[in-house]
Amino acid sequence: QVQLVESGGGSVQAGGSLRLSCAASRSIFSINAMGWYRQAPGKQREWVAIITNYGSTNYADSVKGRFTISEDNAKNMVYLQMNSLKPEDTGVYYCNGVDMYNEYWGQGTQVTVSS
Repeated sequence: QVQLVESGGGSVQAGGSLRLSCAASRSIFSINAMGWYRQAPGKQREWVAIITNYGSTNYADSVKGRFTISEDNAKNMVYLQMNSLKPEDTGVYYCNGVDMYNEYWGQGTQVTVSS
């Protein structure tokens, strides 16, 4: 089992930046992949970005070139650097982890982008 706790959300104007952090309760080295999802009001949760334990990354088309996912295995942390934010990036952002046995979710952190 692993607990995930997100932080770093907030309110920014369009064009601004935020850096989300996800703290894991144990080593993430054995977790196959860590990712970020988001859920806008009235919409389904959608995948945003992923990083594998080999360091490979991938992004949803809507954030490609603006968001960067990274991890620090020594600190058991995963980050999402979000630049050039748009109002449509507004939502609750969730950290996600998948290993051989389970899928883990954090409680989410709110991101609000105003125009």
